[in-house]
Amino acid sequence: MQDSPKSTHEFWVGQRVHASGDSRRIGTVKYVGPVEGYSGTWIGVDWDNGEGKHNGSINDVRYFHAKSERSGSFVRAQNLSQGISLLEALESRYRSDTTKDEEDEMYVLSTSNKRVSVELLGKNKIQDKLSRFEELTSVSLAYMGVSSPGIPCHIDTRVPNIKELDLSGNLLSEWKDVGSICEQLPALRTLNLSNNLMSRYKSELPLLKSIRVVVLNNTGIDWEQVELLRQALTTIEELHIMGNNISRILPVSSSMVQGFGSLRLLNLEDNCIAEWNEIMKLSQLRCLEQLYLNKNCLGSLFYPDNGSQYEMEVMCCDNNISDLASVDSLNLFPNLVDVRLSGNPVTDSTRGGVPRYVLIARLAKIQILNGSEVTPRERKESEIRFSELKNFYGIEDERPSIGALGPQAISSGFLSITLKCVGASMGEKPPLTKKLPATTTVGKLKFLCESFFKLKSMKLKLFLQEEGSPLPLLLDNDVSSLMDVGIGNDSIILVDEES
Repeated sequence: MQDSPKSTHEFWVGQRVHASGDSRRIGTVKYVGPVEGYSGTWIGVDWDNGEGKHNGSINDVRYFHAKSERSGSFVRAQNLSQGISLLEALESRYRSDTTKDEEDEMYVLSTSNKRVSVELLGKNKIQDKLSRFEELTSVSLAYMGVSSPGIPCHIDTRVPNIKELDLSGNLLSEWKDVGSICEQLPALRTLNLSNNLMSRYKSELPLLKSIRVVVLNNTGIDWEQVELLRQALTTIEELHIMGNNISRILPVSSSMVQGFGSLRLLNLEDNCIAEWNEIMKLSQLRCLEQLYLNKNCLGSLFYPDNGSQYEMEVMCCDNNISDLASVDSLNLFPNLVDVRLSGNPVTDSTRGGVPRYVLIARLAKIQILNGSEVTPRERKESEIRFSELKNFYGIEDERPSIGALGPQAISSGFLSITLKCVGASMGEKPPLTKKLPATTTVGKLKFLCESFFKLKSMKLKLFLQEEGSPLPLLLDNDVSSLMDVGIGNDSIILVDEES
């Protein structure tokens, strides 16, 4: 792709540009003008990747405000590209021949370490097919420097059959340009605009009835712009808006999000939503089946008591959920069989959470937990272990609420366990029954066994002997607590030596 130098007056503040010769180094123009102590006119750029030289000031003179201390730099106009049109990118991507330099790089080394040129079998046939624009149905122009639609009404005559269009990582910022492109592609079903920094200007899009999937990850959009999309994309089925710092869902005309009558999947991962009440505003989206909320800031969740019916899968990994009441509320979601809670305090034993078997026992319908299948055997064993815990602590409620009966209360009790030496060189030692805190770690128990049985010179390994199991379970994680590994009251621990 050739970048012709642009005259300085064509650059303006807010414009998206990339470095000449490197369409992946993208930034936003923040200043155009002179720099004290240097001749000529300079373009101040705030780079998306944060790899600049300063924060917008030089020699104690502030010219613009960069987003970080070293994301800004001053660049000459000839070292920047304002991008190309969509049709120019198509020509470059699908009709340009490989250069001699590119062909020279296609080789393998022989046994004598000499270069042997490689020719791609069927290359000409593939290039010929791709160069017939009217037959293209899936087009990727990612990081091609696309900044505009080009000449109006030329797109639909050149590529009338595009169904999937990937424009991620380009220089598009105006919604009117996006609308112009989409209007000229009547067959378009999937549009990816990720990593284009879209303008905050709330311009309306034309009615786009054919589009089903839109990906707007890392575009800087807010929920007001999502509401404008709702008006234009009346048949949208999937909407991905990851990484946009969205903290609130703000419906325009009521307290609940309306419309989106065909939306089946909403991806809100990697945003800043902290309150479950914000998620409740989506409860009237009747067709919603999958809601991705991983990597937000949610502290709890609950099922609505307003008569709404959630018929969806909810993914909540890497949030701040710490209470078992939130876990229990997942039982009320009628079709929820796949639960993702990893990365939350409630699943992290080092932060007062509970082990996997407790989650399985409390979630009666789940078939997959944190990406791992829950087999019938694992469910049965988990329910037995959890039942033993409930009997030991006198818990009668099937779903105890957090607080007095939460993980901290359970872990604060004592377990009666029997220790048996089975190592060949340990000699005959009578079994010992000890009461230990449920928070005792496996590593601590090994240390105690050294003392109980006077085994100072041995490196120990422990096994949990389970009734009905042909082989004992090796306890190989020294930081796990007795409760974490499923040790209940009256459990038998076998003490052996490392071979």
